[in-house]
Amino acid sequence: MSEHHFVFVAGHGGWCWYKLANSLRENGHKATCIDLKGAGINPTDPNTVSSLDDYDEPLYAFLSQLPNDQKVILVSHSVGGGSMTAAMCLFPSKVSLAVYVAAAMVKPGTLIPERLKNVMKICSGLIEEETEKIWDYTFGNGPENLPTSIMMKPEYVRDKFYNESPMEDYTLATTLLRPAPVMAFVGIMDIPKAPETDKIPRVYVKTGKDHLFEPVLQEVMLALWPPAQTFLLPDSDHSAFFSQPQELYQFLLQAASSLSP
Repeated sequence: MSEHHFVFVAGHGGWCWYKLANSLRENGHKATCIDLKGAGINPTDPNTVSSLDDYDEPLYAFLSQLPNDQKVILVSHSVGGGSMTAAMCLFPSKVSLAVYVAAAMVKPGTLIPERLKNVMKICSGLIEEETEKIWDYTFGNGPENLPTSIMMKPEYVRDKFYNESPMEDYTLATTLLRPAPVMAFVGIMDIPKAPETDKIPRVYVKTGKDHLFEPVLQEVMLALWPPAQTFLLPDSDHSAFFSQPQELYQFLLQAASSLSP
């Protein structure tokens, strides 16, 4: 069995991937879980993150330090898909495969699907009726400006993120979730054109019981930028790393096996 190095990216932090990382390491692979700025144990105040590139700096730093003869498999989740796409644009020679797990997947330099744009707008505080219902915002630059960070209200976390996940993982998540920087979400909607990303094979993992990135939204993204492979986790919520970790693990190995030695 060939050894692969998987690098995981998620807006909620590297801790999300602990089950996948453990399974991969136990079976001879490498796994690195990145905390983007303001996520996980990264000490940055999310209200100070100024852009998508600023948010992604820990991922960029990791990729820039890889030896020239090494490539990694990037795996992203949710809005972390935008961070992964941005990294692919900057470091195409360091990425052998990109896996989007219920993640935002939009071709750089193209128009974002309206449904995905609406999700991004909600996360940026631009749709007021959804703002008051689901999200808590921090206005670090004053109430007359866009919010600087966002966090889902506790009473919606179970249904939107973890509706099929074990209760113990949901309980863990409620102790570790942090506000996310709004300017990172804004940046996802404006990643510049980068033709070299088309040379990197992409895989999409669909989540059949997702209450945040609903299946119809995932299908829109797939149609506009078709990946090389598509997998379906029919009983997964938005957080497949909790709701169907073993099935996701097998999909990752299957996708990695398609790479040339």
